[in-house]
Amino acid sequence: MSVSTPGSATAPCRFAHYFVICGIDTETGLEPDDLAALYQWLEADRHGRSQETANTGENFEQSPLKRTFKSKVLAHFPENIEWNPFDQDAVNMLCMPKGLSFRTQVDNRDPQFHSYLITREDGSRTYGFVHTFYEEVTSKQICTAMQTLYQMHHAEHAGSVCASSSCSMDSLASSLDEGDATSLNKLHCCSSYDISRDTLYVSKAICLITPLPFMHACRKFLSQLHRAVTSQQPPPLPLESYIHNVLYEVPLPPPGRSLKFHSVYEPVVCQRPGPSELPLADYPLREAFELLGVENLVQLFTCVLLEMQILLYSQDYQRLMTVAEGITALLFPFQWQHVYVPILPASLLHFLDAPVPYLMGLQSKEGTDRSKLELPQEANLCFVDIDNHFVELPEDFPQFPNKLEFIQEISEVLLRFGIPPEGSLHCSQSATHLKSLALNDLVNDKKNGNLPGDALAVFELLQGNPTLERLQALAKRTGVTMGRVEALGRGKNKDWRLQCEEEELQDARLNVQVREVFASRFTQMFADYEAFVIQSAQDLESWLTNREQMQNFDKASFLSDQPEPYLPFLSHFIETQMFATFIDNKIMSQWEEKEPLLRVFDSRIEKTRMYNVRVPNLRSSSYQKCTILKESAQAIEQRLMKIDHTAIHPHLLDMKIGQGKYEQGFFPKLQADVLATGPANNNRWASRTATAQRRKDRHRQHSEHLGLDNDLREKYMQEARSLGKNLRQPKLSDLSPAVIAQTNWKFVEGLLKECRMKTKRMLVEKMGHEAVELGHGEASITGLEENTLIASLCDLLERIWSHGLQVKQGKSALWSHLLQYQEREEKLDPPAESPVSVGPERRKSETGMGMPFLRVSLIQDMRHIQNMSEIKTDVGRARAWIRLSLEKKLLSQHLKQLLSNQALTKKLYKRYAFLRCEEEKEQFLFHLLSLNAVDYFCFTSVFTTIMIPYRALIIPIKKLSNAITTSNPWVCVSGELGDSGVMQIPKNVLEMTFESGFRPHHTHISAVFKCQNLGKLTTVQIGHDNSGLLAKWLVDCVMVRNEISGHTYKFPCGRWLGKGVDDGSLERILIGELVIPCSEDDVGRNCRTPPLQRSPTQPRRLSIPSLTSRSSKPTAAQIQEAIGEAVNNIVKHFHKPEKERGSLTILLCGENGLVSALEQFFHHGFKSSRIFQKNVFMWDFVEKAVAYFETTDQIGDIQEPESFNLTCKTFCQYVNAINGTPRSIGKDGKFQLLVCLGARDHLLPQWIPLLVECPLITRMYEEYALLRDRMTVNSLIRVLQTIQDFNITLESSLVKGIDL
Repeated sequence: MSVSTPGSATAPCRFAHYFVICGIDTETGLEPDDLAALYQWLEADRHGRSQETANTGENFEQSPLKRTFKSKVLAHFPENIEWNPFDQDAVNMLCMPKGLSFRTQVDNRDPQFHSYLITREDGSRTYGFVHTFYEEVTSKQICTAMQTLYQMHHAEHAGSVCASSSCSMDSLASSLDEGDATSLNKLHCCSSYDISRDTLYVSKAICLITPLPFMHACRKFLSQLHRAVTSQQPPPLPLESYIHNVLYEVPLPPPGRSLKFHSVYEPVVCQRPGPSELPLADYPLREAFELLGVENLVQLFTCVLLEMQILLYSQDYQRLMTVAEGITALLFPFQWQHVYVPILPASLLHFLDAPVPYLMGLQSKEGTDRSKLELPQEANLCFVDIDNHFVELPEDFPQFPNKLEFIQEISEVLLRFGIPPEGSLHCSQSATHLKSLALNDLVNDKKNGNLPGDALAVFELLQGNPTLERLQALAKRTGVTMGRVEALGRGKNKDWRLQCEEEELQDARLNVQVREVFASRFTQMFADYEAFVIQSAQDLESWLTNREQMQNFDKASFLSDQPEPYLPFLSHFIETQMFATFIDNKIMSQWEEKEPLLRVFDSRIEKTRMYNVRVPNLRSSSYQKCTILKESAQAIEQRLMKIDHTAIHPHLLDMKIGQGKYEQGFFPKLQADVLATGPANNNRWASRTATAQRRKDRHRQHSEHLGLDNDLREKYMQEARSLGKNLRQPKLSDLSPAVIAQTNWKFVEGLLKECRMKTKRMLVEKMGHEAVELGHGEASITGLEENTLIASLCDLLERIWSHGLQVKQGKSALWSHLLQYQEREEKLDPPAESPVSVGPERRKSETGMGMPFLRVSLIQDMRHIQNMSEIKTDVGRARAWIRLSLEKKLLSQHLKQLLSNQALTKKLYKRYAFLRCEEEKEQFLFHLLSLNAVDYFCFTSVFTTIMIPYRALIIPIKKLSNAITTSNPWVCVSGELGDSGVMQIPKNVLEMTFESGFRPHHTHISAVFKCQNLGKLTTVQIGHDNSGLLAKWLVDCVMVRNEISGHTYKFPCGRWLGKGVDDGSLERILIGELVIPCSEDDVGRNCRTPPLQRSPTQPRRLSIPSLTSRSSKPTAAQIQEAIGEAVNNIVKHFHKPEKERGSLTILLCGENGLVSALEQFFHHGFKSSRIFQKNVFMWDFVEKAVAYFETTDQIGDIQEPESFNLTCKTFCQYVNAINGTPRSIGKDGKFQLLVCLGARDHLLPQWIPLLVECPLITRMYEEYALLRDRMTVNSLIRVLQTIQDFNITLESSLVKGIDL
């Protein structure tokens, strides 16, 4: 790096850092563009063609005028600046992204303007503004070379009309006139060159590089410089004076102030927002809305917020910049954290292969449509065709909150400025077309300059146009009067300037107002974000060191606080890098100065709170419009109308005699000695900055003594901030294959790191109480959050599978790979076979219990997905397959099997692809394997409408009852999403299964039925019709398996079904639990999420009817504790968000449920068959009590007759309704139903005193019974009253046939 010059001492405060000229180097002559050659080589590589055909930059297919030649930086001033080193290759590449282009006198040679930006590795940006024009080629050598190239081309393609215009790589903007209905003859002229007949022109670019995006000011300054070169009159001062002035004597305007400096003809004004305003954004949002329309722009904005891959596509570089800078300006208070290249030079196309979020702009070639553009991966791509007003969105795309009202508000702002909300698609083309028509009128008009009335308006377009000036000069020389046009020009000159200023002011107003509408949405959505920031570290050093392990934001609590409609968007958004960085900045602000965007945002939230006394209003989903539109525009208006500062005027420099001459039409060779350094004397702003700089240095040294070693701290900061950013900004200058390989290696490392982070996050969030004990924060993970994490895992897998693809097939790289694998496997092993098992009999042991083995098969899981008619796209199928594999705990195993076919992987992927890096691939599969430690229902819970085959198995207890039954059994399976309906099981499905040694083990009844997805299974109703001699049946349990996901549920029973046995029930409702598979190959399953609630176990169920069971009876204290626990679980259930609650049936009827706890309470001290000769059930006591209430007249003795009377009536009504049901649910089933209905209708606390008052209690209960202890009963009533406020809904399977 060269030493900074004396003049650059104050560069950080200078308006411009560099002035650059790019063009043709006459000494080296015509050189094919090696970047274009590399581009062609990469293209050939992408399409799998031989690269030899593309190894030369010279493409003889094309006319020489259409080929690209190497441009060079001809001069740049100053030589170098310490804090912004000059990157010659990058600047050259971005000033002329497609190299030099040549024209002849018949071609359109209008000057073009475009801008670009360079993002340095630390994330800081510099902006470049480029004015490109055409200059006549005076070098004989170059003209002759062009003639020779043309002859060679002509000889090779004799008879061809013209070279294909679709290969044109020279247009710096859409070459509109070439698309007109011009004659073939003109096209032929376009691509031919004859040295004797034609004048040759070549492109040249002048560029200003600035630290801030002062687009309007730079555009004006550069266009005036060019005008000075092309006009007949020499400029008032040599060009060096103006360039020296803008480089060294024009300061940056201070924040909140405006500045005027002078260019060649007119003053130029720029302004900077104040500290409390939105940051500077000079690119006109008007153009972005005109190009895309509000609807498209809001969709694009949402994609950017969710950090998808964004590809902008247009023929015009400036359009790419306008949309990219416009959309990132709207992100306030957030900032795009990933790859940002608004203009992707042709030679960097391999960056589209990047498996990371990016925002890039690609120049479309003329005539190339979207279908011909092969992109490495499109599963998560938002493709924006700017020229055709079209946005192609990724699948599974959540909408921005209040999208319709939001669009309505933006539209109202646009309409106030006369912009149609749907965008004016061809606005720019029509203007250019008008321009060319007007020129034709001038050329053809015999009266030379007598403009027709309707063309007067067009004159404004032509002011300062070099073509018009040449026409005027020509007319003067030939003596034709031009008075009318000149007068018109003089009259219009002032109006034109005023109109430009007015337009600029309107653009500035619109920019601010639209940005305020966007900012206002975030202020409302994140008004209370601070409450959820977790400030865990004591100091910056410990925070930076442990950043990766820490949770910085309480996501679950934040989401539970948000309005329901916002959740799909917000749950994705708070997982993004831009949100993480925003929260990091917030945490770091306690130790260092607040980041500017954060400072502005926080002050706005404060203001909102002050004005809005009713804070809860901030959290409602009702749409609140932005209220500060007028005030926000006023500040900018005042700055532009009343200028705060004026820079030093350009002045004569100390140049040698004879310097500063110029020749019309040619940009002069500037004098390096006067432009290399700034003025020696320190003017006032320079000294001011020097003082500020000294103060900063002192502060820095002080903090170095106090804090960390500065380098170390910087390293930590970078690491903390780049956490999750897998790729730094691509370096534009060095494009050797080694650098490309290095970049790919960074991608591979980044993908692996991201996989580690994602799987770790998914595990920690899911591990429940274990996670809390390990100090990882809250135990809860909302279903919404889980869904977001799984969606981001699907996206990561798609990106991994699309990295380094040889040839792209279909939108999903993963599904395409799976299909090819399936095709190969099915050729070897036709699909008729039953699913192949990788670990042969995987779901053995308890899971099986007589179930046929469900074998593990990658192909079978694919077929399940292919049979789902609901999924229409490859991306959707890939995601469904990932979810199914995750639910079955087979994701790692399946992917390992897929990648074990190395021949296929080699055929599909290049050597550098992630999937061909052996060590990283193994680590990646290992990270995925860790997800087997937890249970996911991410397939079952998402695809709720699909048909699923279930296998039901009824297993009797053979030792105590008939092995078979003569009656007709039926089952009805219920889940969280619905029930299967009653299904009769035919008698002829009896099967025998054998244990080892072929000893008969069980005879069971098994049936497979198909019904719509039931979700997680909760209950099974089982019964029979009591027909035949062997009707009584002792059922051990019912097993039900989802044949797609393999989840098996066990519904323990342990009770008789039949008249005259047990409690006489012919049907029972059984509560299920998910069976944990425990075969040897289930790696990592011992540490798993504990089940929410186990169902009633067999021993307890058997103990209820016999009451003399050997199992120890619970003590009074244990019974009271069980009731408290059961009620507590119900209260917790209702305090969870509605979507996260799970099954209430389990909490009521399952093991440790309310029914079970109350049964124990009522059984305590119950007199058993010592007095009565047969088993006595709780229901017998209830029926006797009802009979007593209905026949006694003792009701009048009670002090509160009315309410007691009413309670009695209700109790009797409910018991009679249960007895009147056509179902044979048995005495215990009836008691269960009574408790459930009492809980639902909030009657339990009233019924219990009723039973206590009944005299029968002394005959049926011992003295020590809990029901006869007043204090215990009162405490039971108080506990039951805690669930009075909840709206309990019972499953239809529980209350079927009850008529109240």
